[in-house]
Amino acid sequence: MVDILNTGDTAWILISTVLVLLMSIPGIAFFYGGLAKKKNVLNTMFLTLIAFAIVSIIWVIYGYQFAFGVDINGLIGYPANLLMSGIGINDVSGSIPSILFVAFQLTFAGLTAALISGAVIGRMKFSAWIAFIVIWISAVYIPIAHWVWGGGWLMQMGALDFAGGTVVHISSGISALALVLILKSRKNKTLLPHNLGYSVLGAAFLWFGWMGFNGGSALTAGGLAASALLVSNIAAAVALVTWVCIDTIKEGKPTVLGAISGAIAGLVAITPAAGFVDVSGAIVIGIGASIVSYFAITYLKPRLGYDDALDVFGIHGMSGIWGAIATGIFAAPFINEAAGLLYGNPGQITIQIIAVIATIIYAFVVTIIIAKIIDLTMGLRVKEKDEVEGLDTNLHEESGYML
Repeated sequence: MVDILNTGDTAWILISTVLVLLMSIPGIAFFYGGLAKKKNVLNTMFLTLIAFAIVSIIWVIYGYQFAFGVDINGLIGYPANLLMSGIGINDVSGSIPSILFVAFQLTFAGLTAALISGAVIGRMKFSAWIAFIVIWISAVYIPIAHWVWGGGWLMQMGALDFAGGTVVHISSGISALALVLILKSRKNKTLLPHNLGYSVLGAAFLWFGWMGFNGGSALTAGGLAASALLVSNIAAAVALVTWVCIDTIKEGKPTVLGAISGAIAGLVAITPAAGFVDVSGAIVIGIGASIVSYFAITYLKPRLGYDDALDVFGIHGMSGIWGAIATGIFAAPFINEAAGLLYGNPGQITIQIIAVIATIIYAFVVTIIIAKIIDLTMGLRVKEKDEVEGLDTNLHEESGYML
């Protein structure tokens, strides 16, 4: 089959690329910044900005090439076209320009790295964060992206991940957990959002951008993209309402923080399934997302004692795991050919579980090693005085507010 440029597809993926960029800057920056303490708001936002910038550079130098190059034994791609050499503006991949596919995937990589920052706010050295991102994107994200999307062993096995359940959310959530285990807890572990309005704005940008994140992953402007967009919105809406109901039952009142947490959990869970399930599947996935993430944040986190500041593992890790497995249950052949358990293919659940376990083990072990090496060489943690007084003033000599 010959690749032929389609201007409609190209226009949609151009828009989707910008929408995914919006998820990081300003989406994650505002979402995390509002949840941080006032004294750390700039540092928190800065972690997102610098992570996305670093990954953008790495992606065009060698990241894309290793992730999507010709497969080598199912593990990594052959790094041809380093520094984008040999990829011309008229080259086509499927029905879109090759350089547009590179740009679209760049935003996914940058977003994934930025997600991890929510776990470590208020206590990690800025220099250590930079070193971590450079190594992590190279050693964790790129290999997993190849395994699942670039022709690697999980793709060959038939693992389904439409827009990043394993590649984006499980890898970032599990890596966040591993990183905080080495970094240790903050002096003050309470979550006191200094500006919840920022977080609502950030969540709105994320929800809006997610339509390009999932809808754009169809890589065409057609029915599949429309279906992915629709079920993504439905899962988010159902998860938001579910979390509000849980809050009301457990705490006696609904909360805005709970509502936006539910929406994000629903969007995370539907991500791997967006191009494979119908509306009924999306509704169940949305309900399950709020349940598993609420459980992780409310019960698992206090009992195990890890300090995942903004619940990256609780939301992205747990809902990502649920969504990846649920894809193996609800995948409908009338949406995108692949069938799950409910449509006569129970073996798909086994494949999904293998993909989840492989991603968890690899991301956790490699992140532990990366964090330990950085801690032993340059140190991960800021000085106690800096942590207590705030990182904006002590690391950057700036303040988010003049009043």
